[in-house]
Amino acid sequence: MGSVLQNQAFQGRPSEQVGHYASLLSGQLNALRERMYPPQAQKSLRKFTAPESARLLGIAESTIRQMSLDGEGPDPERLSNGRRIYSLSEINQLRALLANKRPAESLKFQPNRQQGEGLQVLAVSNFKGGSAKTTTSVHLAHFLALQGYRVLAIDLDPQASMSAMFGAQPELDVASNETLWSAIRYDEERRPLKEVIRKTYFDGLDLVPGNLELMEFEHATPQAIASGQARGDGVFFRRIAAALQEVEADYDVVIFDTPPQLGYLTLGALFASTGLLITVHPAMLDVASMNQFLLMMSDIMSVIEEAGGHMDMSFLRFLITRHNPNDAPQQQVVGLLRMLFGEAVLNSTVYETTAVANAGLDKRSLYEIEANSMGRDTYKRAIESMDGVNHEVLNLIKDCWGRAQ
Repeated sequence: MGSVLQNQAFQGRPSEQVGHYASLLSGQLNALRERMYPPQAQKSLRKFTAPESARLLGIAESTIRQMSLDGEGPDPERLSNGRRIYSLSEINQLRALLANKRPAESLKFQPNRQQGEGLQVLAVSNFKGGSAKTTTSVHLAHFLALQGYRVLAIDLDPQASMSAMFGAQPELDVASNETLWSAIRYDEERRPLKEVIRKTYFDGLDLVPGNLELMEFEHATPQAIASGQARGDGVFFRRIAAALQEVEADYDVVIFDTPPQLGYLTLGALFASTGLLITVHPAMLDVASMNQFLLMMSDIMSVIEEAGGHMDMSFLRFLITRHNPNDAPQQQVVGLLRMLFGEAVLNSTVYETTAVANAGLDKRSLYEIEANSMGRDTYKRAIESMDGVNHEVLNLIKDCWGRAQ
C-alpha cells in the first residue's frame, strides 16, 4: 500500500495523500451537483402531467379537468401547449379536497394512519454490500410519499448513500450533530430528533441524514456500557425507539437504511422496527453471506430478548434484488429461497435493469424521472418491477393496520 501511494502525483504522508484525494473528489461531486441542480444546487421534484396525477389519485383524468374548470383546488402550471402539470404538493391538495367531497372514500384519498393504527417502522437490512438496500429504501420512501403517506427516511449508514440520493452531500451539507447520532448520544449534547429532521423536495417525505459521525455510536456504546450509562431505558438498543417516540404522531411510516454490518446502530433499528426487509441478490455467494447474517442476527436478537428487550416485529420478508429472470443460475437460487422460506419471500422482485443505474447517475429514483427520459420498454419494465415490490410492502403495512386490501 505504501509503495502505491508513493507513486501518486501528490507527495506526503499516506494520511495526507488520502485526505487530498478525498478533498479533490468531494469538490468534484459538489461541482457536479451544482450543474445538475442549479441555481441553489438543490434537488427538486419534477411536476406530473394530468394523466399521471389522475393515476396517483386513483381517479379519471376528466375529474381533474372538471375540478380545474370549476375553480376547485390549486391553480397548476400550464405548459406552452396548455396542458396542466401538478406538483406533488398540489396533488396532495387535491387529495384533501377529494377526501372532503367524498367522505365515504376519504381513506382512499388521505390514507394516513387512523386512531389505533400504530406507526410502521421498516428496516431494510443485510450486511452484504451491493444487495440494493439504499435503492430499496429510497424507492419505497418515494413510492409511499407519492401515495399520500407521511414518511420519515432515516439514513443509518455512515457512507450516507441515501442522503446523497436526496441531494445532501454528507461531508458538505450535514454538519456535526445533525444525524441520528445527535438524538441517541449519551452525553449532554443530545438533541431532540425533531431538530435534525429535514424537509425534502418530496411533499410529505422528511429525512434524517447520515454521515461519518454515525460511527460515534459504535465507539461510544461500549464505553457507555462499561461506565453504566447504557442501563435501563437508556440501554443502547432502546435509544432509537425512544427517539422515534418523540415524533411518532407526525408520520405513518419510518424507513431505516441500515449500514452493511450488524453493529449497535443496526441492532437499535431492528429493535425499533415493526417490519424487516432483507435484501438479497440471487447468487450463491450472496445467499451464503446472508446465511451468516441471519445466524448472527438470531444470536444477538436472543441476547436482546433475554435482557428484557421485547421485539414487536409484525413481519420479516426477503426481497430479491438485481434479479435477471432470464439467468438460469439466478432462477435456481430464487427457487431455492422460495422453497425454503415460502411466503416470507416477496412475490415481486426488483429486476436488474439499466434504468435504475441510469437514474442513479443523476441521484434520482425511477419515480423522479419521466418515462420518455430513456427507452420506453426499459422504463416500463423497471417501474412495473419496482411498483410490484412496493405495493406488496404497502399491503403488509395495511395488514398491520387491519385494513382491507
